[in-house]
Amino acid sequence: MQWQDQAIILGVKRHGETSVIVEVMTRDRGRHLGLVRGGRSRTMQPVLQAGNQIEATWRARLDEHLGEFRIEPVRLRAARLMETATAVYGVQAMGALLRLLPERDPHPHLYDALDVILENLHDPADAGELFVRFELAVLNDLGFGLDLVECAATGARDDLAYVSPKSGRAVSRSAGEPWADKMLALPAFLAANNATAADCDSLAAAFRLTGFFLHRHVYEPRGLDAGSTRDGFVQAALKALNATALSDRPVPEPKSA
Repeated sequence: MQWQDQAIILGVKRHGETSVIVEVMTRDRGRHLGLVRGGRSRTMQPVLQAGNQIEATWRARLDEHLGEFRIEPVRLRAARLMETATAVYGVQAMGALLRLLPERDPHPHLYDALDVILENLHDPADAGELFVRFELAVLNDLGFGLDLVECAATGARDDLAYVSPKSGRAVSRSAGEPWADKMLALPAFLAANNATAADCDSLAAAFRLTGFFLHRHVYEPRGLDAGSTRDGFVQAALKALNATALSDRPVPEPKSA
């Protein structure tokens, strides 16, 4: 058995004295593991870092075996991903999300999204928003997608302000106002046909939204702990976005005597 595919490294575990087991997200074959002989060498260690893009060739006698990887570097960005807290936590948090999916189950759109987000994790204005959309995509692939296109009560597509915690469907402001205290806020930047950029408040609301449905539909039923990496990313992204917003404010001119 043999195949070759684009892949992004998610994690590495030691195996024996010189080898490692590498976990990757491939474009056409989903999340996949394989043995890399000599993976702990000085040559291979810089390549086998989370976030790096590689060309992976997998070989095994039978399809169900662990198999071995032969790896060629394509884009080594791990060093840059270590420069900011959003990037450090973001790589780990997206890897944890992808581990919720069945191994070897293809999700090419998630691979493409992961590749784009890794290129933008250093930018706080983009990192949080892209990560929230990645969480929504993972929820959708797990069978728990949210319907944020039209109001569940009226069918309207304008002024969507809430999400029903029961159905995961959007609700317009007028229809949801009587039950606003029981609804989840729908940030404007997530509503369909809305080009609004995320700010600190709307991004925090978006994290609460996706976190609620991940906990309800995925973590709690499986008896899993969401872990600290997502919380670390959320805090880092909000802090960085807030700092950017403050730095962009115009400095008031001193009053003349």
